[in-house]
Amino acid sequence: MMKWIKLAFRNILRNKRRSFVTMIAIGVGFAAISLYYGYIHNVYAELKIAAIQGEGLGHLRINKSGWKEKGKLEPEKYMFSREETEKIIKLVGEEKEIRLVTPQIQLTGMVTNGASSTVFIAQGVIPKDDKAVQGSWGKYFMVNGQKLSDDKQYGVEMAIDLAKYLNFKPGSEGVVMSPTLSGQMNAMDIQVSGVYDTANDMSNDKFMRFNFYFAQSLLNTQSAERMVVLLKDLDDTEKMQTLLLKKLNAAGIDCEIKTWMELSMIYSKIKSYLDTIFMFLFSIVLVIVVMTTVNTMGMTIMERTKEIGTLRALGLKFRGVSLLFALEGAFLGFFGSVVGMIIHAIVWAAIKISPPHYTPPGFSISVPLYVDMVPLMLISLMVSLVLLSMFAAIIPARGAARKNIVDALGHV
Repeated sequence: MMKWIKLAFRNILRNKRRSFVTMIAIGVGFAAISLYYGYIHNVYAELKIAAIQGEGLGHLRINKSGWKEKGKLEPEKYMFSREETEKIIKLVGEEKEIRLVTPQIQLTGMVTNGASSTVFIAQGVIPKDDKAVQGSWGKYFMVNGQKLSDDKQYGVEMAIDLAKYLNFKPGSEGVVMSPTLSGQMNAMDIQVSGVYDTANDMSNDKFMRFNFYFAQSLLNTQSAERMVVLLKDLDDTEKMQTLLLKKLNAAGIDCEIKTWMELSMIYSKIKSYLDTIFMFLFSIVLVIVVMTTVNTMGMTIMERTKEIGTLRALGLKFRGVSLLFALEGAFLGFFGSVVGMIIHAIVWAAIKISPPHYTPPGFSISVPLYVDMVPLMLISLMVSLVLLSMFAAIIPARGAARKNIVDALGHV
């Protein structure tokens, strides 16, 4: 086998320029795929954090059964009572995989500065628990002022465009109005503690954040709409979803549990979009690699038709000829992939040192563009391109190997 490898290696050095151009084409294609994969690998990791922390979904969310279909029509019926809330916190908190269980509530209404009014959508959270849910992501949102406080229940956080519309800034006072669960209008005074950016253009003009107990007072209830669960390990999400559902149902609590992936508004859609682009890019590179290798090997075989005829006359079988050219194709794929790895490493290092910034569609803030180094993907891509190059080399080799020996020897 070693003699075949040596012979194949020498053959690709016969026409250095042609082989070099082929390896560069494969290398650029390799780098294009690997860099884009490294980019989306980083994006997926950031989107997970954005959903779990940025959207405040946690890893799991517990609602009463039927909340999604009927909760807006009969909110009180599909909310957890104070006793149920305390029971859920106790039962869920017993599991060693659980880091935090916290109640939340969502409401809508009108907010006014005395002269102008507009609608709002607010999320009621327990401030100290919310800090744990948001984690490091929370620092990217605050534009001005302070976050919610457990001590000042009437303090609120207001999205930046909503604050601009009402001419509010930290310390400004206003009034929020919302119907209670029984349908009566209730109004309460607020003070803006901080202004934040939701990171989404579609929600910056209407979102607010309340202290959980302030939100309960505005709705005139002691119930909670949902329970957000934070795990110690993301990998335990599906396992804990099944375990907690069985445990809570067995305890007489009729509920449903959704994972962050099922609840996230952006993760699944963006992932599907980026996956589609990746497959499109991979298909283009696949065609380029195949066509380039077929063209290179086709020209090589035409120039070496007499040589193939001589080898066949000396007793080399059809399979031997195919093997020889398959090895040449494999070398082209291998060295092209090495070139691609070098290009990938150079671009990856440049981006890591000085990452460019861009604003994704629908976002209101710019984010750095990073490319992850994923060794397993690089190895898998190299193996794929080597096999692809071998296949592309065999295509023209099969025709030459089957040519009549006498015709091959007399080829001009």
